[in-house]
Amino acid sequence: MKFVFRWIGLFLITTWAALAAAQPDPGGGGAGGAQTASADYRLGPGDQIRVQVYQNPDLTVETRVSEQGTINYPLIGNVQLGGTTIGDAEKKIASALKSGNFLRQPQVNIVLLQVRGNQVSVLGQVQKPGRFPLETTNTRVSDLLAAAGGVTPMGDDTLIVTGTRSGQPFRKVIDIPALFLNQRGQDDILVQGGDTLFVNKAPVYYIYGEAQKPGPYRIERGMTVQQAIAQGGGPTPRGSLNRLKVTRTTPDGKKVEADARLSDPVMPNDVIFVRESLF
Repeated sequence: MKFVFRWIGLFLITTWAALAAAQPDPGGGGAGGAQTASADYRLGPGDQIRVQVYQNPDLTVETRVSEQGTINYPLIGNVQLGGTTIGDAEKKIASALKSGNFLRQPQVNIVLLQVRGNQVSVLGQVQKPGRFPLETTNTRVSDLLAAAGGVTPMGDDTLIVTGTRSGQPFRKVIDIPALFLNQRGQDDILVQGGDTLFVNKAPVYYIYGEAQKPGPYRIERGMTVQQAIAQGGGPTPRGSLNRLKVTRTTPDGKKVEADARLSDPVMPNDVIFVRESLF
């Protein structure tokens, strides 16, 4: 009986995975494959669409929305569709055909073939960098980070969002841990087409000398020298925690070497040297 239940479970999991794999990529697809868009998706420059009119096959057109947000449609000429939902765009074309006395009751259908407008770039230290389409008008920063697979282990704790708002350059620095811990929910801002989200590399320090695992390591918030050495595996049997040196770069670019205490904070690009014990 247990075998039967296990077999059924494996069958359901395999079937679900196969169905998930068969779903189209929301950011891809060729001109021949329609994209699934939510009701509030707004057309943008570069979107490829197919316009069809019921019982009027000669009015079927495949075209791209121009950088100005327009398409050129038979009989009615340029139509401004940028920023409108697909439903509103259908009504707009139908109204123009009717008011121009070309058709009495036109039934217009628009199919989104390929998404190119209203995209956001997610770059830097994320698992899946790339461009992602905005299929809804309420997409937030956390949604895009999740779509990009999250931050890599060497990614920074801050995210930089750049773009334009009301025709003016826009830039915002967001604390990623606080974003997901709901400590600063107001920073989970709505993103807009053309925005870029960038996660830089986290600051690092270096440890060498009589350390178990010398090399570069990511600096955690509030890290002390003691924690930094522990991350490097601690000192070797020949090393001493009482004979530590740190080389630090000053704001003017100079290298300064000094003794380090275990309670000292670690700064970006610090080089910690674990010296050999005297005894």
